Amino acid sequence: MTSFAEIKHFLRRYASPQKAKVLQSFFKTGRGQYGEGDIFIGVMVPNIRKTARQFSDLETAGILKLLHSKIHEERLLALLIWAMQYENGEARHKRRIFDLYLKNTRWVNNWDLVDLTAPKIVGDFLLDRDKNLLYELAGSDSLWERRIAIVATFAFIRTGRFNETFAIARMLLADKADLIHKASGWMLREVGKREPQAVTGFLEKYCRVMPRTMLRYAIERLSQNMRRKYMAAKNRKPTNG
Repeated sequence: MTSFAEIKHFLRRYASPQKAKVLQSFFKTGRGQYGEGDIFIGVMVPNIRKTARQFSDLETAGILKLLHSKIHEERLLALLIWAMQYENGEARHKRRIFDLYLKNTRWVNNWDLVDLTAPKIVGDFLLDRDKNLLYELAGSDSLWERRIAIVATFAFIRTGRFNETFAIARMLLADKADLIHKASGWMLREVGKREPQAVTGFLEKYCRVMPRTMLRYAIERLSQNMRRKYMAAKNRKPTNG
């Protein structure tokens, strides 16, 4: 049986103090920033994936021990192992991973942790199930639960279903967090890559009230003329009567 110490040792073979400094800055770990207090050891994602494949049969207790670590890369490793186990698991095991993921969202606490796993676990599980949970997450006080809500809809987008993306993006229009603006705009852009008319219909209604970052992300793949149109509409001051 794999020991927790063995996994930590294996992961640290790829650690780099120089990369750790870069990652600490990139993921905004300073005081008052969204990743305040997060600790990196300087392992890049491809090597974390390699480690996840090496230990993909890790039992739940070991995964949770990794997930509850102060080390960012160890939490990501735990989540990637769960994503692999979910993909290859039977229905009962998928349900168990989904439930555990949602019970432990306090440790899914940076944007890469969300983005690399929420669509594969939360989104996939809810594809043909009731979606009310996503709306609960979108209304959460937790930045990361709100990001899980919108990013999880990527699983729906990939199957040509956009209603939840639009509905949750509407809920998040007034969100104060830039990371939510970016995630919502990203998902709208993904819709636009597949069905441009669907996303332009949304933009016609909401471009004037969307946060600027959300709008910029959403229109990245549109034509230059369309991008100019929506930015001009956003910049135009409303007239009185």
